[in-house]
Amino acid sequence: MRAIKFCQVAVFLWLLLVILALAIGTTALVVDRLPLGDFRGVTLVLAAVLLIYLYAFLVYRLFLLVLPLPEGEVVEHSRDELVANVNSLFYLLLFNSLICTHFIPVPIQRLIYLALGARLGANTYSAGALLDPPLTCIGSNTIIGHEAVIFAHVVEGARLELLPVQIGDTVTIGAKAVVMAGVQIGDNAIVSTGAVVTKNTRIGAGEIWGGIPARKLKSAPDAA
Repeated sequence: MRAIKFCQVAVFLWLLLVILALAIGTTALVVDRLPLGDFRGVTLVLAAVLLIYLYAFLVYRLFLLVLPLPEGEVVEHSRDELVANVNSLFYLLLFNSLICTHFIPVPIQRLIYLALGARLGANTYSAGALLDPPLTCIGSNTIIGHEAVIFAHVVEGARLELLPVQIGDTVTIGAKAVVMAGVQIGDNAIVSTGAVVTKNTRIGAGEIWGGIPARKLKSAPDAA
């Protein structure tokens, strides 16, 4: 794994300072002027924490709007590496606690993923973890099971690669399944509980896959 370089850390810290300044300023100028009663101190702290995350979503999305995440192999010492590693710092230090928790209700988790740039169709929910929301596209009426993990990055020694994950409509990803970078899953497919779908795998519409590594267990009815 490559070390995150000083200049990349510096960019993240500068963005973090902007987030903190906005959150503290809004708390002081807006929230502090409200009649908060006996729990004023607690309310101000909670408001500041909430604002930190709201501004973090905003600054993070603006950062990716200006410097989108690359797709494919990330060359060392390049601008793409800067973007990829600043993105990683956002997740490691701010967003990981939101994504890898069982305390946030699934409907609210959906809103968090949307705020982080995931493309989720109507009535699609995840009780697992989407580790790379900006590179994750999921259709409608799809469910990601409890403790399943979907990620779009590949770390192989010093090699770093980002490959988007595309999942169709009415797909079921079983609990504790793993879907790796570059995977494409067709409509109405099923990935069984605990399966590991290796990178760049193509799962056809209506197919059922399972196992470690995952393999096709059953073809689509019209292909039988």
